[in-house]
Amino acid sequence: MTQLHHSAGEQQQRASHAALASLLNLTLLPGFAFIWLLLNLKKCSQDGIDRYHTVLGLKLNLIAAVALLVVTGLMILAGGLGSAWTWVYVITYFTMVHSLFILAAVWALVRAWAGQKLTVR
Repeated sequence: MTQLHHSAGEQQQRASHAALASLLNLTLLPGFAFIWLLLNLKKCSQDGIDRYHTVLGLKLNLIAAVALLVVTGLMILAGGLGSAWTWVYVITYFTMVHSLFILAAVWALVRAWAGQKLTVR
């Protein structure tokens, strides 16, 4: 059961854990860290910073999965497995896009440590 009021310190700690899980899902523990994010969602307050970073992590990782897996798969289907140029495009695309998602997750982690939302000014 979700409590209605959590202290700011608890929310910030859960936000940091969510941002870390998002980063780990993109790097070292794909799948396991995503489950950690889902479990973290149940513990969050309704409108707190912890829920914000958990939902952000889930969205970031789902978009990354589509951008990396689906698009890469379509590139391979379009270019064929035997073409060297297909692999040049796939490896370049995957490396660049994956790096951008990791950078976004690190940025979100730093913002969670500060107890702030990910904003662009």
